[in-house]
Amino acid sequence: MRSPISNVPLPSSMPLIITGILLLLVAGCSKKTSRTTKVMVAGEAVTRIEPDTAVLSLSVVTQSPQAVTAQQENARKSDAVANAVKAIAGANAEIKTSDYKLQPQYDPRDSRLPKIIGYDARNSVIVTLSDLKGVGAVIDAASKAGANSIDGISFVLKQTSPARGQALADATQQAMNKARSIAQALGGRVLRVVEENESAAVAGDSRAMDYDLNSAESFGTDKRRMPTPIIAGQLNIRANVQLIVEIES
Repeated sequence: MRSPISNVPLPSSMPLIITGILLLLVAGCSKKTSRTTKVMVAGEAVTRIEPDTAVLSLSVVTQSPQAVTAQQENARKSDAVANAVKAIAGANAEIKTSDYKLQPQYDPRDSRLPKIIGYDARNSVIVTLSDLKGVGAVIDAASKAGANSIDGISFVLKQTSPARGQALADATQQAMNKARSIAQALGGRVLRVVEENESAAVAGDSRAMDYDLNSAESFGTDKRRMPTPIIAGQLNIRANVQLIVEIES
């Protein structure tokens, strides 16, 4: 006796359906399995930009056999220097004390029992100004008023965010280009960035200035003396980016 199911006719499209299923199974088995790889790439970029601020360090140094005399003379000259700098640099300049010392000086010829032979008073100030072209005039005015040590000068950028962001963007683009090149060589593509590390630093032009401000030839009373030339130069903002990317190949 035959089963009732065996008498049910099959659809005419059934062979095609079965054939399609078999082809999909064969294709699935033969398809190459994709794999992912993590690689580390790095990028570096430098953005050059003009500084907008000058920071000048100068000092008034006085000496005397008596401590009070050295201190008083230093106070008088330091006040004159501050007034001279303000007159030249303008109201927008910032002047602040960075260090003050009053120290005894000893006779170096007797190391067994040092003898005080005098006192040194040193008043150091930092002048911050935005007029870069006026830095030389400030140095000249300060020295004429009594400053006898120019300890250094640096040029900085008040707002580094825009330039820093541009340098980081350029470094990141460089790193991603490397990642895409590696992926292309492997016959794949970059899937995603797994980890990112970055750093950026501003390399300024900071220089020590060793001027003999007591020299009558350089900073004496001769009105024909040459003004101090100061050239700011440019700042380098260097950015480094390190990426770990996932590549499908």
